[in-house]
Amino acid sequence: MQSQISYVMNRIYYILYLLILSLLPYPTRAQLAQSLRVEIPSDPDESESFGVTPLGDKGLLMTIQKGTFYDRTPNQFNFQKYDVNFKLLWRKEFKQDIKFKPVLTYDTDQYVYHLFREYDTGRFQFLRLHLDDGAIETFEGDLLDQFDVKLFKVMGSQAYVGGYHHTRPVVMAFSFFDNSTKVLPGLYVNRMEISSLELDEARQEVNVLVHSLRRHCKFSIRTYNYDSKLLRTLDFDGAKNSLISGKLLPINEHESLLVGNYSTDCTPYSQGIYVTRIRQGESAEEAVNTIQYIEFSQLQNFFNYLKPHRQQKLLARAQKKKEEGKDYKFHYRLLVHDLQPTTDGLTLVAEVYYPQYRGAMTAYGGYLRGADRYDGFRYTHAFICGFDKQGKLLWDNCFPIKELLSSDLTEMVQVSHQGNRTVLAYPNDGEITTEVIQGSKVLKETEKFKLKTNSENEKVTFSAQDNLMAWYGQHFLACGFQKIAPSKSYASPREVFYLNKLTFSDDLSSSKSTGATTRKNDEPAR
Repeated sequence: MQSQISYVMNRIYYILYLLILSLLPYPTRAQLAQSLRVEIPSDPDESESFGVTPLGDKGLLMTIQKGTFYDRTPNQFNFQKYDVNFKLLWRKEFKQDIKFKPVLTYDTDQYVYHLFREYDTGRFQFLRLHLDDGAIETFEGDLLDQFDVKLFKVMGSQAYVGGYHHTRPVVMAFSFFDNSTKVLPGLYVNRMEISSLELDEARQEVNVLVHSLRRHCKFSIRTYNYDSKLLRTLDFDGAKNSLISGKLLPINEHESLLVGNYSTDCTPYSQGIYVTRIRQGESAEEAVNTIQYIEFSQLQNFFNYLKPHRQQKLLARAQKKKEEGKDYKFHYRLLVHDLQPTTDGLTLVAEVYYPQYRGAMTAYGGYLRGADRYDGFRYTHAFICGFDKQGKLLWDNCFPIKELLSSDLTEMVQVSHQGNRTVLAYPNDGEITTEVIQGSKVLKETEKFKLKTNSENEKVTFSAQDNLMAWYGQHFLACGFQKIAPSKSYASPREVFYLNKLTFSDDLSSSKSTGATTRKNDEPAR
């Protein structure tokens, strides 16, 4: 009888314990997990490069290039398409003539395009790779000699190539149908730069956004039809606020939103962001009257990358200047991403960076300014803003970036919209840093995830050219180069190009293994 009473009491205590646990605040379990990994041996003594193009839920395309123009060996391209589980679907090879060197690439839902040029001539070649079956077509034509190419996009059966000829901007349209070339008129002007090249496939229009380097820094949108005829020009005078960059997003048949960053003194340093609605047929004056300028100090979370006391001091100085009737000058350089459409309107993402230089030491322990060496681009933080379809700012948030230095100015922060939350992530030195937000709220502070190898008995000794891409659903795709060595021996490390499938999940209880799943039968072939 006593044992029965004891059993009943223990059950009551257990039920009470579970009840108390259920009432306690439960921490979020959302985190990044590594679900698949493949490694491709890489020879450091061989001229080769790896490229990865995410194709959403259709998988990915890997491009392995061997040979370079400079060592006088033909370029050999190995195209390999994989599904989302890294299973090989098809493989194609293409040998490029030694006289051509690669310039830029561009991808659409159906094709991946490669742009090549003949060394020191105006001869160009376009390669079109069909993503369904790997069929390859090439087209050749003449663009311009001494053409410094900066932009390359494709719409329909036409390629648009933008750049500079004798420091003047040029955009050319190349037809895959008859290999003909047209120059978009009205752009070949001194002291003018191309801000962006925006394609509007629904309206079959091309928008070239340019800004003048002359006094007042005029910003213009020049719209062309599919036949390369100039339809309209929209000019924004920079007498008060100079628009530095702009991105266009159509919101209906007759309207688009123009979003970008601006300065107050005709310099590349941003004072804030702007947004305005562009209606077909309206004048520049009407567009200017509806423009909204949002200074960085007006954003609730822009300065959250700073420590609280530094943030307070900066905002106090800005407020004091305003009370004195003066403008406080911010000095931020922005890398503005393409606008992302949402059900409510759009999302703007921009990364803040600055060029970093390192001075050379003199024999007396000082620094020689004339011997400054360029190190790369140092990122400080990214900010993200949500707008409705009327251009009204709904919310903003901040993503701090720690110790990230890149030799090239590229988009490092990736954004994945997952239901009512947004996952922000960037790679650095073999690690992925994430933050989860919901509008202006931070659901989960920044945390780091270290990329794992295929074996617990190995360790990564070096990681370089880390790249991260928002893939599909809750999945990210990470890739780069690593040196991997046995953790308990002195064997020489091996070098690999890695591919990691990462999943951001709310519930990881079904994943009992902390290690990665490794494919053995379907590893990418070289």
